[in-house]
Amino acid sequence: MEVIVNIHADPNDIPLVDTRSTVADVFAKQREAGWARRSDFDRKARIAALNRLREVLQRRETDIIAALYADFRKPESEVRLTEILPVLQEIAHTKRHLKGWMRSRRAAATLGVFGTRARIRPEPKGICLIIAPWNYPLNLAFGPLVSALAAGNSAIIKPSELTPATSTLIADIVAETFSPDLVAVVEGDAAVAQELLALPFDHIFVTGSPQVGKLVMEAAAKSLASVTLELGGKSPTIVGPTANLKKAARNIVWGKFANNGQTCIAPDHVFVHRDIAQEFNETVMAEIGRVYGKTPEVQKMTPDYCRIVNDRHFNRVAGLIEDARAKSARILLGGQTDAVQKFVAPTLISQITPEMAISREELFGPILPIIEYDDIDKVIDQINANPKPLALYVFDNSRAFAEDIITRTSSGAVGINLTVVHFLHPNLPFGGVNNSGIGAAHGVFGFRAFSHEKAVLQDRYSIVHMLFPPYTGFVKRLIRLVVKVLG
Repeated sequence: MEVIVNIHADPNDIPLVDTRSTVADVFAKQREAGWARRSDFDRKARIAALNRLREVLQRRETDIIAALYADFRKPESEVRLTEILPVLQEIAHTKRHLKGWMRSRRAAATLGVFGTRARIRPEPKGICLIIAPWNYPLNLAFGPLVSALAAGNSAIIKPSELTPATSTLIADIVAETFSPDLVAVVEGDAAVAQELLALPFDHIFVTGSPQVGKLVMEAAAKSLASVTLELGGKSPTIVGPTANLKKAARNIVWGKFANNGQTCIAPDHVFVHRDIAQEFNETVMAEIGRVYGKTPEVQKMTPDYCRIVNDRHFNRVAGLIEDARAKSARILLGGQTDAVQKFVAPTLISQITPEMAISREELFGPILPIIEYDDIDKVIDQINANPKPLALYVFDNSRAFAEDIITRTSSGAVGINLTVVHFLHPNLPFGGVNNSGIGAAHGVFGFRAFSHEKAVLQDRYSIVHMLFPPYTGFVKRLIRLVVKVLG
């Protein structure tokens, strides 16, 4: 097996290879093998590749758990549930359905093309770039890879340098599992990502912030590469007047504080009806105490509570709390921080005002602003005045209440009386709208994202040639008739 590309993020390290030549060489190797792969990377070969990945992931589960703990103390059970399970499920689902996804689909003929036979044939896009984030570094590197391989592509993965232990492990797993002309890993920082984006990839799949998405689109435009952008934003949650508060608290606390709030589809803030606000707050605080402990000291010791990924993000999250506190927000619970451990206690904040940073920025940390409301129309107006979110959550026992909100807002997905779980549904598209993303992933939607749907039209007994020039009187009359009948 050839050595995988490993470009160090630390400028004090000595690179294993020359960055420019190696990145270009890996790309060239995949391009050279690409056309030959069209004929031999059939369904059987694709499933074999997915089986190899599954086997290595299962065998190296202990290494995966250790790497994610080293990077930001991610709990073992959370690693299994949010990193390993989604990839294994994606592999299993893809294997079951790949035959149908790869099959050419007939396209019904119309009168205008009478006498032809039409079909839509999915084909690989070619060489794909997958840029994975740090918050779910294994899941969001290998999940898209499953779709890329299922569609018959080769891929280069750029893991995040902010989770170095997991990045190194991803490179090891890929080197153990695939030939570099099929899948390769390039490690490094933002400069390496920019170098990769300068190459003429056929498709680029990126999970990151809206700011990153804009840079990727700008780079992709130079070669007109297609893109799938899984971005983020402020995903709102609405708790209606007839909500089951215990169920709402249980789901919101899990969706918000799992992974220490570093989840793109975590509830960003909660609108709660004023009549139930006090009871809701008490129920959420009780749930936090039950799950993570009632004091910061206990929360620091529990093995079930993650940490902020690095000092820069810790300072950002701590700064959001201090900014809100300085501007007269009310800290209902938490607010304690420990820079040495990069620990931020589960924090509930109320009395939010628009000038506070938490009102504008995606929080991406264990901070939950709670906003009381009386008029749902004003809540909907506020949501619609901001960029379209990646997810929106509604808790209420009234189906009409939830349906009204779904109809009058736009978001990548909606969860009713639950949070985050839609990510695990293999038959649902996962993606955003505009600022929160472009395109979709998972299952057949991921397969389509990495496929080109080629139109194939075959003549059988078409008479369209009768409309060709020279435009004699008869042909002109025939064209006029066709326009009249078909137009």
